[in-house]
Amino acid sequence: MSILTSISSVEERAPLTRRRLIDKHGRTITDLRVSITDRCNYRCVYCRTGNQGAVYSELSIAEYLRMVRVFVELGIEKVRLTGGEPLLRKGLLELVYELRRLRTPVETASGRPLDLALTTNGHLLAELAQPLRDAGLNRVTVSMDAVVPDTFARITRVPGSFDRVVVGVRAAKQAGFDQIKVNCVLLRGFNDDQIVPFAKFSREEGVIVRFIEFMPLEEDRCWSLDTVLPLEEVKARLEAFRPLVQLPPNAASETAIRYTFDDGVGEIGIIAPVSQAFCGHCSRVRLTSDGKIRTCLFSQSDHDLYGVLQRGGSDAEMAAFIERTIQHKEARHHIGEPAFLKPSRSMVHIGG
Repeated sequence: MSILTSISSVEERAPLTRRRLIDKHGRTITDLRVSITDRCNYRCVYCRTGNQGAVYSELSIAEYLRMVRVFVELGIEKVRLTGGEPLLRKGLLELVYELRRLRTPVETASGRPLDLALTTNGHLLAELAQPLRDAGLNRVTVSMDAVVPDTFARITRVPGSFDRVVVGVRAAKQAGFDQIKVNCVLLRGFNDDQIVPFAKFSREEGVIVRFIEFMPLEEDRCWSLDTVLPLEEVKARLEAFRPLVQLPPNAASETAIRYTFDDGVGEIGIIAPVSQAFCGHCSRVRLTSDGKIRTCLFSQSDHDLYGVLQRGGSDAEMAAFIERTIQHKEARHHIGEPAFLKPSRSMVHIGG
């Protein structure tokens, strides 16, 4: 593993002054989502168009690593690798290995290891689960929008892939990943009949299922409020299956409202950015596959961190750029309001 060797010659690796990223609304930014490719082998209806021939953008693994290192030296504690589909990315295992060597500055001499996670569609996970675990990945989340093969194929527009994803989830369990999460984006008329089947899947497979309200981030521009299943409706359907018991949040900035059932078997999370926005506790910032900072999923502009790197900027200059950018972080999104504008880029180009 030698990525660090390739970037250490850019400048000396003296640690930056320990400081926190705090936006103008008083929120501490501790979570970074990094898209390492905008390529994907699925064409999900809530994300991509059904068309082929898209132009893709991605940087070198060394460039992602250098930018992430600067974020971590500014107090980022959690990094999630996303895409597109990150398992398509050559050099992923080496990147994971090197990221695990980074330590978040805290009030100790040695710092704290980075919490490193990855979101995948699971299509290639069976082959890569153990190597990812061996490289140092802490957590894995699988995007899986149905537990019925026909519905799954209708949403992903890739026939015959359902069984591969289930095998991938089980391979992740075998590899030793704890608390595997399965994310389901709910769309009325597509997969709203999957709520109870997913509850059973959580209980039978020992995974955490999280239902996510459909957000206006798709390329096809098919989103409307009518397609959104709000939190209260999802809860009602789950309650009809078995009584729910709400669980305490794992952290103040947690996006999911967590539940188990009356017998304590299974866990369901509901992420409700549309019906019950959680912007006031947001701790996230995103780095796109072409090296742009996005302070919110629904931002109308990008901030070109890669441009600073490309022009020969030092780590200190990149850190100053990041700190200035964080001050542009929006107070909240405006989904459902008359003046709402869809973001300038779709989810696949922002990073999930």
